[in-house]
Amino acid sequence: MKFISITVIGFAAGLLAASGAIAGGKAPAAMASEKFRVETLFQAEDSIWGFDFLPDGKILFTKREGSFGLFDPATRKVSEVSGAPKVFAEGQGGLLDVKLHPDFAKNSLVYYSYAEPLPDGLATTALGRATLVGHELKNGARIFSAKAAGKKSEHFGSRIIFTGPDSLFLTVSERNEREKAQDSNLHNGKVLHLTAAGQPHADNAFDKGQGLLDIYTMGHRSVQGLALRENGQLWEVEMGPRGGDEVNLLKKGTNYGWPLITYGREYYGPKIGEKERAGLAQPLAYWVPSISPSGADFYRGDKFPRWRGDLFLACLSGQQLRRLKLVGDKITEQEPLLADLDKRFRMVKSGPDGFLYFSTDDGMLARLVPAGK
Repeated sequence: MKFISITVIGFAAGLLAASGAIAGGKAPAAMASEKFRVETLFQAEDSIWGFDFLPDGKILFTKREGSFGLFDPATRKVSEVSGAPKVFAEGQGGLLDVKLHPDFAKNSLVYYSYAEPLPDGLATTALGRATLVGHELKNGARIFSAKAAGKKSEHFGSRIIFTGPDSLFLTVSERNEREKAQDSNLHNGKVLHLTAAGQPHADNAFDKGQGLLDIYTMGHRSVQGLALRENGQLWEVEMGPRGGDEVNLLKKGTNYGWPLITYGREYYGPKIGEKERAGLAQPLAYWVPSISPSGADFYRGDKFPRWRGDLFLACLSGQQLRRLKLVGDKITEQEPLLADLDKRFRMVKSGPDGFLYFSTDDGMLARLVPAGK
């Protein structure tokens, strides 16, 4: 792992209207909503899948191959953190998201999602918890294992969001077994509502006998983005196949339709299901062709006033950050950013210092800061 001190200058791309379908692809660099520069913090050797901010300003991050790291902005040093779980690192598996407990300053608890290896070549999505002491995660334990085991190496998810000290949401993708996203007795293609101990939360979709008690929403495909709005709303972004990436406002008990409805197609061309059906929720927006949104977050800082409250997406195949301007619950315009960097963007987060942070699949962690600062 090496630290890079080069600062890259960047500009916001042009604004585009957004209504229903949203065009994918790259946009030429041109100034629009805000001027900024890109400050590279460090370069790792592997994809930085998730990261979170410690109270002292350090950044705890995951590397997909199965290890944790800690970046200290005061010294500009990156160090390893021991205590990672054993992961299934094939295909899209690995060590995925990381999130501090809301009371981390008191309990030092860290939560992480990962692809868990199981006997007979199987793997599933799991949630772990440990205590961070210095550069070591101690007393690590798996507190949840999804009922989504399979031999395929795609579509594990998985993001973590806390909405309170005893309330967390975990996304589980459908493991490339699409029909299981409609099975309420499996975790494939679901957003789950759990307690801090990994048990089903009381506020979920199903009563006993109707489905798994930890399911909050269902009918999802590959869910790698989950963002909490300042008004308490939970927004989700997921990848379609060939087109059909979605942004959804999550509501308890809602079925978002995959694979019964989608705006995407099979990779080899034919359509999948229908575009709409009674009883299945429509996305707030979708992309054709795909931009492959991974991480997502609402900007809550003060460094870019025009971006306050906007939803940002880190896009893989789209190779950009994408800003979505909201008016109420409607997406009114979009703005592609950093397409000229030629990067696959994995995660984006609004930092406690007001800057916008992002990570890439080639191991870059960076932030956007106002131009001239």
